[in-house]
This record gives sequence, structure tokens and C-alpha cells, in this order.
Amino acid sequence: MSLFTGAAVAIITPFLDDLSVDYERFAQIIEEQISGGTDAIVVTGTTGEAATLSQKEHLDVIEFCVKQVAGRIPVIAGSGSNCTSEGIYMSTEAEKRGVDGLLLVTPYYNKCTQKGLYKHFKAIADSVKVPCILYNVPSRTGVNIAPETVVKLCTEVKNIVGVKEASGNISQIAKIMSLANGKVDLYSGNDDQIVPILSLGGLGVISVLSNVAPRQTHEICQSFFDGDVAKAREMQLKALPLCDALFCEVNPIPVKKAMALLGKCKEIYRAPLCEMEDAHAKLLEKEMKNYGIL
Repeated sequence: MSLFTGAAVAIITPFLDDLSVDYERFAQIIEEQISGGTDAIVVTGTTGEAATLSQKEHLDVIEFCVKQVAGRIPVIAGSGSNCTSEGIYMSTEAEKRGVDGLLLVTPYYNKCTQKGLYKHFKAIADSVKVPCILYNVPSRTGVNIAPETVVKLCTEVKNIVGVKEASGNISQIAKIMSLANGKVDLYSGNDDQIVPILSLGGLGVISVLSNVAPRQTHEICQSFFDGDVAKAREMQLKALPLCDALFCEVNPIPVKKAMALLGKCKEIYRAPLCEMEDAHAKLLEKEMKNYGIL
């Protein structure tokens, strides 16, 4: 049984002026995501600025999200680390807080071998009972999970069920699925590649775009699943300029600016992230208007 199919939002973490978590706005964002048709929530991921949350904040945000969602859709928590023991601790603590699954990023900076990746992910997954999704994002972590390693993990470790593929390498993703033998739940990690990855057997997307366009992102996936590939393709292509604008600076700077423009949060980041360049902000606002969400 897959953790989810369709569009999961990689949800932002809103902050107050004093840089503490704005739980009131966070609750509102969660509710709007659920009412907008989002199929799952991925909390404390890259888009949630987990890298600058303390351990306590990280776990408090997870717990709050689980309680707010109250079982209506799956909640998947980012709990990975570049330190295996840290990943085990955060994953077991997230499990205690009632998450439906975990998202495990590749260990950044260490740049371990494929053998090291296997041992790292297996150790974390073996410490919990909930399903785990690998997160391959080499542009951020400096290490790529080879297709053979993805398939080996999904085949040999019972609760590693799939991968969020954000390498952008369609050939690599196709190879994963050619080796998968039905063992790998594949999710797009890039909003501009939802339909291409669905066409390779993907189950959905873990999406930045869903923060500002939950209904549309869900419908891209649902149209494909319903057999209306032409509609899914049309919606994917229509979203491309906005997707590009949402990544014109490093994520989550643009999406947080977009959410601020929509009145969903304040444009507050934790350093070293900072406000967008004016030219990029104007481009983002333009594409939001063109897409019809502003």
C-alpha cells in the first residue's frame, strides 16, 4: 500500500517577526491545503526550512501538523540527516508523534559511497515501523543515489517504499523504473517534471507549487490517473512559467514570497536565507498573475 498518490505539498514553515514558528498561520495553511485537495502533507522538508529549526522546533512542528491534520490525509515528516545516529533519533521521535511516513534525505556534505548510503538508510528505516521514502536531491546534498541502490533498498528493506526523485535526470529516473519490478513508489521532486515522471510509472509529486496552487497540482496528477493525459500535459505546460519563477532563487525563498503575496504568511526567513532580489520578486508576481492565482 503506497503512502499516497497524487500531489503532496512540501509545506512551508511560517515564522513570526521574532523568528519563532507562527503556529496560527501554519494551522490556516494546513486547513487551506486540505480544503484545496492536497493528497498529503510533507512537513519539515527543504521547503519547511528544516535546516534552521532546532531539534525541539523540528519535532514540535511535526507534532503540531499531525494534530492539526487529524488523520484526514497522510503526514510525512522530513527526518533525515547527514549523521546516521541523528537520523535515527529524529525518525524515531517523529514516529512517536504519529506521522504516517518519513522522508529521508541523502546525507549531505559527507558524500558517502553507495554502500554507505545503503547502510545509512537501512539503519534509519530499521529503527522505525512507518514507511520511508528516500529523497534524492544531489544539487543540494552533493551525493546521488544510484538507481541500483534505490531498487536494492526498496527491495531489501521492508519499510523503504519509494523515492522522491529531484535529480532532474529523466534517464536516471527511467532506469530506476526499469529495474524496479514494482518495488519502488516513485514521486517527482520537481514541479516541472510531474507528467514526465507519471508517464514512467510515478505515483505523484512532492510539490512546492502545491503551496500556492494545491487544486491545480492535484488535478495535474488526477487527470493523468483518470486517463486524460492531454489535460494533464496542458496543465503541466501552463504551470511551467510559474514553476520557473518559484525556483528563480533557491527554494523556499520564492514560494515563501509567493505565500506572502497571497496573504498566507509573512515574508520572514531564517538566515542564511533572505528576501528575494527585486527583479526576481517582480517576475514571480507577474507569473502568479498570469497563472491566475494573484
